[in-house]
Amino acid sequence: MSKKPEIPIFNHPIIETHCHLDYLEGAALEGALNAAKAVNVERIITIGVSPDNLEAVMQLAQNHEQVWGTQGIHPHDAKDYSPAVDAQIRANAQHPKMLAIGEIGLDYYYDHSDRAVQRQVFESQLQIAIDLNRPVVIHTREADEDTQAILKNFVGLMKQRGVIHSFTSGQALAEYCLGEGFCLGFNGISTFKPAENVREIIGLTPVEQILFETDAPYLTPIPYRGQKNEPKYLPFIAAQVAKVKGLEVEALLPQVYQNSVRVFWG
Repeated sequence: MSKKPEIPIFNHPIIETHCHLDYLEGAALEGALNAAKAVNVERIITIGVSPDNLEAVMQLAQNHEQVWGTQGIHPHDAKDYSPAVDAQIRANAQHPKMLAIGEIGLDYYYDHSDRAVQRQVFESQLQIAIDLNRPVVIHTREADEDTQAILKNFVGLMKQRGVIHSFTSGQALAEYCLGEGFCLGFNGISTFKPAENVREIIGLTPVEQILFETDAPYLTPIPYRGQKNEPKYLPFIAAQVAKVKGLEVEALLPQVYQNSVRVFWG
């Protein structure tokens, strides 16, 4: 069995813009945070996705200096949205360690929630972002046309933009979102052999609009695919994106770091 390569450690720090730390507990959580810090992952954003994890995200961010969070309901859980959840997101999102409204959007691949409900909940949360002047973290899968149509109705009111995370959509949506000032988030999918479509989008994305993420514990990059993902694998994603862009990774890292700060802390 061939030995897996060591995780590269770059001189410039990296920001993990999208993962799910609340899926880890106890020693696994502390181990993941320490391992990330050891490879110069400086800050980690853990993502709100359901009514059940909003408070867990808050606690993680408050208990760990290098962790921040977001508040939002994933399209899978749109069926569980309610006035009480709306109020909870609005209240929690005003905490200084909550950086954005998300993960929000549309997912027509799994259809865990009715599509009309998904659209309504997406719109409701875009309105929260507008009301609170927060960026958004958007999930879209197999829903390019509706995602673009909804964004067109709201983007003129949004003082902040945000990121289309784990971007796997088509070129038309990429060009629209980039043209409106959104960043695109790229993760371990960029290393998968069949994902030439994602690498094509990376190629056309300006370096000023690229963010790095793992979506841990999912989508572990090659060469560790098959193992549980962690923020510590972010350097492999940085190296892959740099390769696609034809850049030295140490030349790309400062720009992507600045992008992350601009979107979430700007």
